[in-house]
Amino acid sequence: MKKVFTTLLAVTLTSSLLAACGSKTESTDSSQPAATQAPVATEASKGTNDNVKGKITFVTNRTDLINDGTFDKYKEAFKKKYPGVTDVEFEGITNYETDVRVRLSSGEAGDVLMIPSNIAQADLGNFFEPVNDIADKLGDLYFKDYKANAGQIYGIVSGVSTEGLVYNKQAFAKAGITSPPKTLDELYADAEKLKGAGITPIYINYGAQWPLKQWGEVLAPFMSGNAKYLDTMLETDEPFKVDNEFGKGFTIARTMIEKGYVEKDLNSNVWEASKGEIASGKAGMYFLGNWVINQIIGAGAKPEDVGFVPFPYDNSGKLNAPLNPDYFYGVSKTSKNKEVAKAWVQFMVEESGFVELSGFIPPQKAKQPALAQLKEFTEAKPNLIESVPTSSRWNEVGNQAKIDFFGGGYIQKVLVAKDFQASLDELNKSWKDARAKVK
Repeated sequence: MKKVFTTLLAVTLTSSLLAACGSKTESTDSSQPAATQAPVATEASKGTNDNVKGKITFVTNRTDLINDGTFDKYKEAFKKKYPGVTDVEFEGITNYETDVRVRLSSGEAGDVLMIPSNIAQADLGNFFEPVNDIADKLGDLYFKDYKANAGQIYGIVSGVSTEGLVYNKQAFAKAGITSPPKTLDELYADAEKLKGAGITPIYINYGAQWPLKQWGEVLAPFMSGNAKYLDTMLETDEPFKVDNEFGKGFTIARTMIEKGYVEKDLNSNVWEASKGEIASGKAGMYFLGNWVINQIIGAGAKPEDVGFVPFPYDNSGKLNAPLNPDYFYGVSKTSKNKEVAKAWVQFMVEESGFVELSGFIPPQKAKQPALAQLKEFTEAKPNLIESVPTSSRWNEVGNQAKIDFFGGGYIQKVLVAKDFQASLDELNKSWKDARAKVK
């Protein structure tokens, strides 16, 4: 089934890319900086729903799109469609995963927000309004039941992505690298060449914290080939080992740090600056999702200079890659304007242009992705592993253990620990104690 799924997706992506190359439109022309691409809503899409009126607050992790005015353009298009809407206020949170959970607990998370990663399925109804009606209107969706419980859907995926090595072709050429790495040894060798050419080989964004999830709970499932890998942690008191998927991922990142292949200032949050470094060729690589590609282009890179291939986590030459949901839109249970909130979610998915701007595979399966770099990725023929939600118990044990999965804080400590084994032992102790308490 996985091979069939991979083939179908590759055909879908390739056909869409040929279509995108054949014509340029405002929403698919990646030669435009992402921040200046206009929403796709038009006069013809004006709504007539009298219940969609008033104002809402949208809480988001995309502070960049607030700062550059992109969300303001979406708001104007939304208000044009729904004349009864008086305002959409935007509130950006930089340390989103951590801070928004606090806001949810206090009932101050706005009307629409991105659902934090580690809220258990059984708890979704405590914080969010069911959006089955919106899901039905949007049609056949990826990850439709990912944020659902007892027949109720609480989240609509904002975009679909895969994870891989995003690289600057000009930086590679300057360092004498003729093709992207296909094995882990080649990755290290290319990093050494980039370093020798005065180029920062790879930004791991240690100081921003959240990108470090790549080296743990993002990488481990698809490296293992088991979409339910995180749930297998519940079967052991020692899920963190040097020689298992967690340990292997951590070791790659630790090696990058030890050899000086990463950003010099580890402790500062240089996330926004790093995009400019990659775009200009002062830095060579990211290990992130395809969603970051248009952000690099928006930071000044030429689209044709940005490449994207599967991440070479070992030397087998046969690589897995994930098919992942990005954040899910949720409507706050405490919202006083749920009709507008739901209309905003539907608008963001199918009309705003956010999906195209972000370089996502569209949530609606009938729509084709516009991102050209996905062609290079699929030509490498990775085995795609479709993500599944973790169990409620996994979330409960992680929370009880105070391990901030998908937040990156615990990985920060592991990556710079002088005693790697001791840092894993500490995590295992926390996990074991929590596992014994959560039945």
